[in-house]
Amino acid sequence: MNLEAIMNFRFPVLEHTYTQADTMLYGLGLSLGQDPSDAEQLSYVYEDRLQVLPSMCNVLAHPGFWLREPALAVDWVNALHGEQRFVIHRPLPSQGTIRGVMRVLGVEDKGPDRGALLFYEKVLTDQATSEKLCTVQTTGFLRGDGGCGSAGVKLSALEAAPNRAPDATLNWPTARQAALIYRLCGDRNPIHADPVIAAKAGFEGPILHGLCTMGMACFGLVKLFGCGRSDLLRSMSVRFAGAIYPGETLRIAGWHTGGVVQFCAHVVERGDIVLDRGVATIGG
Repeated sequence: MNLEAIMNFRFPVLEHTYTQADTMLYGLGLSLGQDPSDAEQLSYVYEDRLQVLPSMCNVLAHPGFWLREPALAVDWVNALHGEQRFVIHRPLPSQGTIRGVMRVLGVEDKGPDRGALLFYEKVLTDQATSEKLCTVQTTGFLRGDGGCGSAGVKLSALEAAPNRAPDATLNWPTARQAALIYRLCGDRNPIHADPVIAAKAGFEGPILHGLCTMGMACFGLVKLFGCGRSDLLRSMSVRFAGAIYPGETLRIAGWHTGGVVQFCAHVVERGDIVLDRGVATIGG
């Protein structure tokens, strides 16, 4: 990794126009609408009183796989999505044009054999009003780039879930075609669609996107702790800990204290943790 090139990398300012159909496609990618008679699910996939899940900010004005830029000299084959965080300043509209501005925050060198953490940020604003909508922060785990030095600032560590029974849980069955739908929201990595490529990466088949499981958890938190109102969820952070295959069941568990919810999620069929050290703030 070229540390100086990473820290000085300049992203193009991105404008992203999306429609209500795109918002509904995002909901379908999260396996919402499996029960068309469920009014809560329907509110995310039907234009009448359409709700927008806050986690949709993750896919808006996405810069693509920028770590593949040759000048950065990143071992991108061994790069993993470590953590994702967002803060909602104003609820996302169901359609519109937004402006995305990105910047690198910093790099934390873990050592020659331990990789490095890369922190970067995206701020979304409404193109029509210039109002700030949300701030999205990403932690990338560069497994092959340790020993290249540290720079900038790092994000604070996320806390583990309480060591007690959760206050509420939700089992969410994922659709067999969920990854094929979700990839239409922007992430076309073939590991989520091509069985041959998934096998080369060591998986039994195509896996769901990490941000897809985060979106499912977002819906679960709104349902369990937000009275079904997506506009009450103000922030969300999570660590990606494992993979889930389309068709498996995600169990979301939450611990509620005031307006803060800690959460995690695992695969019911295998017991493997998928999301860990999650925290969300939900307003009253």
